[in-house]
Amino acid sequence: MPEGLSRWLARRSLRKKTNQTTRVLTAFFLLTILLGTVLLMLPAASKGGESCGLMTASFTATSTVCVTGLSLTDSYTQWSPFGQAVLLLLIQIGGLGYMTIISVFFFLLRRKIGLRERLILQQSMALNELDGVVQLLKLVLSGTFLIEGIGALILTIRFSGRLPFGTALWYGVFHAVSAYCNAGFDLMGRFSPGSSLTLFAEDPTVNITVMLLIVLGGLGFFVWNDLLIHRFRWRRLSVHTKLVLIMSAILVFGGALILLPLEWGNPATLGPMSPGKKLLAALFQSVTTRTAGFFAVDQGGLTGSGKLVSVLLMLVGGSSGSTAGGVKTVTVALLFLMAFRVLRNHREIEVFGRRIPQEQVNNACAIVLLVTLLALTGGVILSATNALPLSDALYEAMSAICTVGLSTGITPELNTGSKLLLMLYMFFGRVGVMTISFAFMTKSPPDNTITHPETRVLVG
Repeated sequence: MPEGLSRWLARRSLRKKTNQTTRVLTAFFLLTILLGTVLLMLPAASKGGESCGLMTASFTATSTVCVTGLSLTDSYTQWSPFGQAVLLLLIQIGGLGYMTIISVFFFLLRRKIGLRERLILQQSMALNELDGVVQLLKLVLSGTFLIEGIGALILTIRFSGRLPFGTALWYGVFHAVSAYCNAGFDLMGRFSPGSSLTLFAEDPTVNITVMLLIVLGGLGFFVWNDLLIHRFRWRRLSVHTKLVLIMSAILVFGGALILLPLEWGNPATLGPMSPGKKLLAALFQSVTTRTAGFFAVDQGGLTGSGKLVSVLLMLVGGSSGSTAGGVKTVTVALLFLMAFRVLRNHREIEVFGRRIPQEQVNNACAIVLLVTLLALTGGVILSATNALPLSDALYEAMSAICTVGLSTGITPELNTGSKLLLMLYMFFGRVGVMTISFAFMTKSPPDNTITHPETRVLVG
């Protein structure tokens, strides 16, 4: 067979497999959202015994499956125990993903996971290769339930001081799963509707536990595996893992150190707290803006500068192959490495003794540009059609497309078109960015047999 024809057939086969796995993942999320909508529309799902209506049910289902956290109603006051159980199930499915859940049944039935299933797993966990996919899946499942279980135990003990044990146990499980999956749904409306964790803003046990769950869920499954295999030995870790850990530390602690002075004297946020509690609340804000959705201070009360810093943290989000959203930590790291390369006049990007392909840098630029433009466009639309301040509208749009779930309190008051736009953004933020990233990873190299004359343009 001629070499050119062989390459063409290989590229066609790869595109076909990529399209198939993308369609499967998209269909899974759509069908799960549809099922969640039907269940939440049932009268039994609402506390009042009456259906909540199509818009509330579909918006909530989209937000839970896409592990975002934006909501039109308070979860405690609106949903019955059955409705809350539906929310929890949708959050867990949305956080772990289609094939992770389905694979549980493969393991229980002792069935072998075939090539098609491995390809879908590869995409859903943002891996570059098929080797070790099933082993990593087992780690994801066991690690997820172990971490959620420990978090639920700690929160149950803490909540038992305020609630009956059975209720405290349910609250512990619900908030542990919601935090680990970076969903941000809460049941604190029992104390004050729409309060999230503001009543626990000065509680170190609740804050630190939730923060650890958020961070562990947002590191990425590949990072888990790498850390365990190499027993946390820094020199043996992959470049990806090192970049994730460094960027995560910079964003968490750097974000807190920036937010702290900006909100220090703000009476609507950190102002009334003691210095130690201010530091804790600033750290929580820095963590939760990276796609978690919980809040310990009023988001509508943030200063303009505080909102801008929070929006930038939302844009970055968590890491690839995790429960978090955003453009991802390593994506942003590549942009900074590219800038340093240009400033130092180096031909290639080198980090930890390895060279980063230019193609990956180009992909990172494309993803960041696309998400930023969509967020800005959405913010302008929300502001113009709802007569809202642009800062609040941009905060809402970025929160939706980066699946964060934080809001300045405007979500329930938006018009129908704006709510539909946010649903579309949440879906794209959870499914679209993931599938686009996978398409970048699996696309075949370009045919360089034809080149065009070079020209230069003015830059800067």
